[in-house]
Amino acid sequence: MRRVVLLSAGLIAVCAVPARAQSVTLASVAGKWNTKVMVGPKDSIVLMNVVVASADKDKWMMKNPGQANPVALRVVAVGGDSIATEAGPYPSALRPGQTVTQLRNVLHYQGDKGTGWFEAHYSSGDVVKGKLEATRTK
Repeated sequence: MRRVVLLSAGLIAVCAVPARAQSVTLASVAGKWNTKVMVGPKDSIVLMNVVVASADKDKWMMKNPGQANPVALRVVAVGGDSIATEAGPYPSALRPGQTVTQLRNVLHYQGDKGTGWFEAHYSSGDVVKGKLEATRTK
């Protein structure tokens, strides 16, 4: 009986310990990430780009297809499992002749995968919101 009580107390103590949330750092996500940009009710992929993340917050870059120059990403927040970035203005990869005046991204990282959302503001006044999926390349 005493053994059962001790085992029960041990199980209760283990279950009472809260699970630790993954804590992301810039260094832990440093590397090259292939990103899918999705919009609409069926999460249609509208763009695939590459993000180069660095342990230095001032060295993050996004390379869009068909554009010669990468876009600088500004790291604006790091907390828990997430990193928020901003960019802009820069020429749109999807809308020729238009400028993305501001792009906001938030990715939740778990190992070599990331999921999140974006909000893009265009020079036309349009705002497009959607989802992001990212995979770190080796």
